[in-house]
Amino acid sequence: MPDFSPVDYAVPGFVALVLIEMIWARFRRREAYEARDTLVSLAFGLGSTVSGLLTGGFFFLLFLWTWQFRLFDIGWAWWAWALCFVLDDLKYYWVHRAGHRIRWMWAAHVNHHSSQHYNLSTALRQTWTNPLTFGFLFALPLVLLGFHPVMIAICGGFNLIYQFWIHTEAIDRMPRWFEAVMNTPSHHRVHHATNPRYLDRNYAGVFIVWDKMFGTFESESDEEKIRYGIIKQLGSFNLLWAVFHEWIGIVQDMWRAPWGSKLGYLLREPGWTHDGSRETSDMIRARWLAGREEASLAEIPVANQNPIAGQGEPA
Repeated sequence: MPDFSPVDYAVPGFVALVLIEMIWARFRRREAYEARDTLVSLAFGLGSTVSGLLTGGFFFLLFLWTWQFRLFDIGWAWWAWALCFVLDDLKYYWVHRAGHRIRWMWAAHVNHHSSQHYNLSTALRQTWTNPLTFGFLFALPLVLLGFHPVMIAICGGFNLIYQFWIHTEAIDRMPRWFEAVMNTPSHHRVHHATNPRYLDRNYAGVFIVWDKMFGTFESESDEEKIRYGIIKQLGSFNLLWAVFHEWIGIVQDMWRAPWGSKLGYLLREPGWTHDGSRETSDMIRARWLAGREEASLAEIPVANQNPIAGQGEPA
């Protein structure tokens, strides 16, 4: 493993910032923290650290073995570090997006979204089962390009550190130029929301420009209060249920499904069912958009509506 792990050095800072935010919440927003929820988040963080220690060495050795097949010798120049950081963040965008769109990967990532509170302790709510999802495969192209696995690991660590501070309601919005390029608390609150307008939006790690490039960006609205958590809330502070509930759900759905549909419950998006009995995020969002369009149309005077032209077309 790399001799230098930036996350290890950042842990005291994480703890200090959580304590500072708790004091802020005590006077400004008491509902931001709930003791049992925070304890579950801390237990998630501890378990994730143990899981990483048990499996990280294997993946690092795999990356080192893959590196012998690299196309280029990129080296350790300053520009290589900068390029690696940007490309690693692009990789993060896609692995994060896959984590929301493939139920097998969502079973691990859902842990991070399972809290109905949004604070710095939520950032510590990391999965124990990520090695089961093979998300590490998304990093192999960087290794094959010629970035050393140590460089990738260190850049990934700094990426993770950056994402810690955006899990807060204590910061409203950053300057406009910063919001345009970087991921911020405002952008990431959208990502953790269950409101239909916000579902599966803002996957960015550090640079929000990826969401703008690939059509998944949504800005935070001042008109609608954000609701945090997941579509079907846990309803429990049981740690083991929080960790494994989606894996259990996958097994149950696959067991009951007809043979031709079993893999769909593993590889399709969360909420997909062979009989349409549940809704995906796309279906929920589409229903919400249709409702908005109907409401908007209902406000147009009848004399100004064109029954022949398509919606939004001039008469």
